[in-house]
Amino acid sequence: MDIGKSFSFPFEDEQWLEKSLIGALVAAIPIVNFAWGGYLIDLLKNVMRGQDVPLPEWGDFGDKWMKGLYLSLASFVYAIPIFLLSCILVATFSGAAYQQGEELTDQLIALLTGVGGILGCLIALYALALSFFFPAAYIHYARVGTFGAFFEIGKIFKIVTADTGKYITAWLVSMVAGIVVSSAVALLTTALGFIPCLGWALGILVSAVSGVYVFYVYGHLFGQVGAPQTQALIPQ
Repeated sequence: MDIGKSFSFPFEDEQWLEKSLIGALVAAIPIVNFAWGGYLIDLLKNVMRGQDVPLPEWGDFGDKWMKGLYLSLASFVYAIPIFLLSCILVATFSGAAYQQGEELTDQLIALLTGVGGILGCLIALYALALSFFFPAAYIHYARVGTFGAFFEIGKIFKIVTADTGKYITAWLVSMVAGIVVSSAVALLTTALGFIPCLGWALGILVSAVSGVYVFYVYGHLFGQVGAPQTQALIPQ
């Protein structure tokens, strides 16, 4: 895996800034931002095909929008357990507060705290597992191109286990990249805030473009994971 390439490849495209600004604008507009998810899918496909300049063009906007819609719907389905656990957590505390008012016993407080802690841990563990598993679903969808591909669990797991070390590396690097870039941008936007008038606008622009860049890195890393022996499976 060429980790360095995942960070440098956007700048090899002569139109990288134009594409990034369009991406940042699209990602910021509700509903329209489904197209940003489709753009990420196209980036995965381009990397898996081995294209020298993998950043997609912003043509076929409707196609990108539909791909992003499918991606969002699949993400919602996978996130249902989080919603259910969160509802149970809220209902537990709300019901106890309604019945007991301010007269909660120490035992009941301890029980609620324990239940809340367990539910909170389950939510966090499931969210972490989902962040690990879902990129493989991205890869499989990029290969197959159908909504049902997001739920072909066996084939998705094969992507994870085909080269587990490479997959874990991509996952960890993408997470670290997000943390590092976010921290750097926070410091930079704070410094820009001291510039009268123009500073806040520059801060918003830097934040938007840096968010797009993190997804570039993410897409390229997992595109490398899905690249071996997949070119023939990707619809042309």
